[in-house]
Amino acid sequence: MSTPYPSPRDDKNSFGQDASARPQPARYGSYEQPQQFPVCARHPENVSYARCGRCNRPACGQCQIPLEVGMICADCYRTATGKDYRREQKKARGGAWANYPVTIVLIALTVAIYALQIILPGQAVINALAYNSMYVSYTGEWWRMLTAGFVHSQSNIAHVGMNMFTLWMFGQALEPIMGKWKYLITYLLSIIGGSVAVMLLAPGTWVVGASGGIFGLFAAYFVVNKLHGGETRSIVSLIAVNFAFGLFVSGISWEGHLGGLIAGAIVAYLLQMTSKDARRQ
Repeated sequence: MSTPYPSPRDDKNSFGQDASARPQPARYGSYEQPQQFPVCARHPENVSYARCGRCNRPACGQCQIPLEVGMICADCYRTATGKDYRREQKKARGGAWANYPVTIVLIALTVAIYALQIILPGQAVINALAYNSMYVSYTGEWWRMLTAGFVHSQSNIAHVGMNMFTLWMFGQALEPIMGKWKYLITYLLSIIGGSVAVMLLAPGTWVVGASGGIFGLFAAYFVVNKLHGGETRSIVSLIAVNFAFGLFVSGISWEGHLGGLIAGAIVAYLLQMTSKDARRQ
């Protein structure tokens, strides 16, 4: 039996396929459209077959944010959270300095000033930086209202130790949430608020210590948690115990504590309410 061979004009090949569907070699001098590969939306030089689970765009390894199931791209993560994932990862790897720089600087400055108090003879540092309302009223040394928060009792190292320990604990909680500048402003204005309260309630009293700023952070912690629906009962108890301690123990300025508490609450509330998140709500 002979096998029929298709003629040159036959539209079907020996396998019954359309002859015109067969790939034809490119003619000399002709241009072929290059094959298109999926590329990352942010890095078009990177080919990627992985797609974002939210926007379905290709995302390279630099832009993939892993989730419990699948992944999303960096742009969708920023849209959903308002944060830069890679920057957060760098901060997490950077340790305490990357996450709490203001708190570390405040503690280092306070400890350095306390070291000067010990090294220099007499009470030269306290005399230069401590607060007394008469210095503001008669000599115009208003800056003492702030600098008093960075000097402590030379004879009681526990004074500076406890204040710095508390600053470290609450700084870790507040600085990442409030942001560096808002956190710093709250702390400094709380110190000044404590000095104002001493001027009004106990004029002529010498005051040193960061307690006004610490109580301001107590209040800020309460405000931030209250605004974000967090638990506030424990911080209220802590404030009550510490404030009562200042009322019944001599040598402690409860006026400074009260002023710092009020100033911290007001400043933290105003700063939080002017934030982008609060405006979106």
